[in-house]
Amino acid sequence: MRARTMASVAVSACVVLVACACGPDKGKEDTDAKSSQPSAFTSTPTEEQSATPSASARTEKPSAEPTGDQPAPRTKAGAIERYEQYLHALGREDIDTVCEVARPAAKKAEDQGLGPCTSTYATVFQMISPAQKKALKTATVDSQRVAVRTPVKIEMPVESVRASVTFSESDLGSYTLEYLKNDWYITE
Repeated sequence: MRARTMASVAVSACVVLVACACGPDKGKEDTDAKSSQPSAFTSTPTEEQSATPSASARTEKPSAEPTGDQPAPRTKAGAIERYEQYLHALGREDIDTVCEVARPAAKKAEDQGLGPCTSTYATVFQMISPAQKKALKTATVDSQRVAVRTPVKIEMPVESVRASVTFSESDLGSYTLEYLKNDWYITE
């Protein structure tokens, strides 16, 4: 039970960190990226096909942005995709992606004294067995078991995770994703 609590707090802290990283300039970047698109669409059809507004927008935004130059879909499917990204990163021990997706939750955990996301998740990685890590790398989410609480808040119960091993509340847990700053983040 103590390990589950630590993992939950770690995730909560990581999610808070993601929201903080988006910052107030995030919206400006999105506006800048969108404003660069009209010029590409006013050119001839041949140029339109070869022009890639997203490629130019990518140079303006951090490369760690998982959704490219467009906001993530504010849909159940968008939340599931983001959660699967987190699960796969957890299996690969990809600390950067894990802390990106779980930043708000990790920040909460850090505020409660568990330390920064990177050190907290280093401990979490040690608690996951090799078989569980392997299973997480290809885990999917059963959308039928996902609970939409509001248009911007979706719960991912542990029972929704489909993998080659079964996960329980004590070894993976259930999470809440919220749509913050144009993407889905684990907040609880």
